[in-house]
Amino acid sequence: MTAQVLTATPRPAGALAIVDVGEHTFETGGTLPQVQLAYETWGTLNEARDNAILVAHALTGDTHVAATDADPAPGWWEGLLGPGRPIDTTQWFVVAPAMVGGCYGSTGPASPDLEGRPWGSRFPFTTIRDSVELEARLADHLGIAQFRTVIGGSMGGARALEWAATFPDRVRGVAVYACGAASTAEQIAFGQAQIKAIENDPHFAGGDYYGGPAPEEGLGLARRIAHITYRTEYELGVRFQREPQGQEDPFAWAARRRGRYQVESYLDHQARKLVGRFDPNAYIVLTEALMSHDVGRGRGGVAAALSQVTATPFIAAVESDRLYLPEQSRELAQLLPGEPEVHMIASPIGHDGFLTSPEQLAAEMRETLGL
Repeated sequence: MTAQVLTATPRPAGALAIVDVGEHTFETGGTLPQVQLAYETWGTLNEARDNAILVAHALTGDTHVAATDADPAPGWWEGLLGPGRPIDTTQWFVVAPAMVGGCYGSTGPASPDLEGRPWGSRFPFTTIRDSVELEARLADHLGIAQFRTVIGGSMGGARALEWAATFPDRVRGVAVYACGAASTAEQIAFGQAQIKAIENDPHFAGGDYYGGPAPEEGLGLARRIAHITYRTEYELGVRFQREPQGQEDPFAWAARRRGRYQVESYLDHQARKLVGRFDPNAYIVLTEALMSHDVGRGRGGVAAALSQVTATPFIAAVESDRLYLPEQSRELAQLLPGEPEVHMIASPIGHDGFLTSPEQLAAEMRETLGL
């Protein structure tokens, strides 16, 4: 499979809208002469243009939060968004952009430069703050001066928090699921291990592998590392224990390989799924962006930055999360004006609980944010 196939899972015709938001000089100095942002929408923007909500995806997420007429496939937050759901699209106009640097329609490393060559290794270092600056231009294009709420989980939570800090006059409410005020040393360490897995693949070619074999093995290994952090020891133990995969025997050694345990087969499956839909360069760009997350950078520190947030906050954590510990959400809440409550998602699976069980907090979220 070549790298071009891995740029994105195609959406049906008409599912994505794409807008040119112009030239952008990134926070660390790189420049792109033209940036496009892809997005999907639900509901209708009212005449006053004051019923808009922005939903920010996580690391390998996309614009497809919930089913639409153009794309009826279930979305990644289907339980949260739609008619009669916690974010009711008969009332709210919802915008979900694909982050710059990714591979779901917005400009990323696989996108062509002005001469038609993929940016590859020349794609600028991207931060969460860069993504928010560009999403603000998308809001301008749509005629949205202020969002009723910006909401996201994990990397999407980092983006939501950055929105509240960067554009306080444009955000009335902010919902941060499973994310803290800044990436911790451990989170950065996990991210670095994933990046190195890709960069050490013999097909990586310094990031300029387009047109040849893609670093699929490296991307698959990165996904295995990440997925372990998204789940819990308890869940893996209950689901798989030490059982072999089918008829495979973990103690049978042939051709320098042995049979697999069930948990190994599970990780192999997760790796194959991501390799089939994601560009390795985009994985690196977005992982480094999440590693860069620090709402206090250049603002006098986290406490000083959060003290200036005027949006009504809704903070949520997953009780079993071992990647973004609930304590980090509590620390975030303690530094926000009013010290808001941290609402807990009860789930045994870990970090991914923010994706699978957000409806647990539907009533609390709607009451807090006035939805």
